Amino acid sequence: MNKIVSGTAMATGICVCSLSKLPAMTERLGASHVITLIREHEAIPTPAGIDVGNHLRVGINDIVTPGDGLIHPATEHVEAVLGFVRLWPRSSPIIIHCWAGISRSTAAAFITQCALDPDADPSALAWALRAASPTATPNRLMVALADDLLGARGRMVKAIAAIGAGNAAMEGEPFLLPAGR
Repeated sequence: MNKIVSGTAMATGICVCSLSKLPAMTERLGASHVITLIREHEAIPTPAGIDVGNHLRVGINDIVTPGDGLIHPATEHVEAVLGFVRLWPRSSPIIIHCWAGISRSTAAAFITQCALDPDADPSALAWALRAASPTATPNRLMVALADDLLGARGRMVKAIAAIGAGNAAMEGEPFLLPAGR
């Protein structure tokens, strides 16, 4: 149900994909907003059909601990994602992507669902994420930061830990998640 099939689109959902699939997904879904979660020095152009103001770029590496020359997710990065998705009108899809569509983007999609539907059970959302993508391995640091910011009291962290790491892959297949209520 959550796989993207040719000619099929969710009216107002969250699409997760890799950088290589971004142009095709933007066009196929008629998306209005994009979140890029790739290190700042990699200039990713705003896809055709997307207003520049509807493209959030978050410059982070896919790491959970600091490393030389790397940018780890921090509170301000997660706050930027939360602020952006709260302004997304949900009248058309949002695309959240990173390099491979496996870790940073799946974390941001889970965070988005939790933020937009605070009454939803994070465990149910995490298992729906796993069902939609067998390769999803949400960045644990991003989830932990969002858990604190959203006052989830560890429920988001536990939910992602429960689904475990996804199947190893170089690139995830694009998938859709509902945007909440």
